[in-house]
Amino acid sequence: MTYISLGLRILLTLAFFGAGGAKLAGVEMMVATFDQIGFGQGLRYFTGAVEVIGAALLWLPRRQVIGAAILGGTMVGAVLTHLFILGPSAMPAIILGLLCTAVLYIYRAQIPEVLGRSNTPQT
Repeated sequence: MTYISLGLRILLTLAFFGAGGAKLAGVEMMVATFDQIGFGQGLRYFTGAVEVIGAALLWLPRRQVIGAAILGGTMVGAVLTHLFILGPSAMPAIILGLLCTAVLYIYRAQIPEVLGRSNTPQT
């Protein structure tokens, strides 16, 4: 499971650092895409920052589940945006979302700690 986790996190990191970095750098295609969405360029900066931060969290001990959840949530938004605004090219976002879900599953033992709950029963 360690190698699967490592491979998934490497893939997600490359994808999200690349996409998030392109958004933050103002790559022309990203600027045009967010113009088409219609919520302004502030959303591009916010999304880029979320993607870069989420990818970084995949590598911090006991924070992988947070990174995967943030990136997965971003992909839900991306899928909806592609389906309802940009057009039917949602497959890359769907695949990345599924990879985030796999990382969430692998690190599911972190969820109680992240939510502030203990795994031990209360007396």
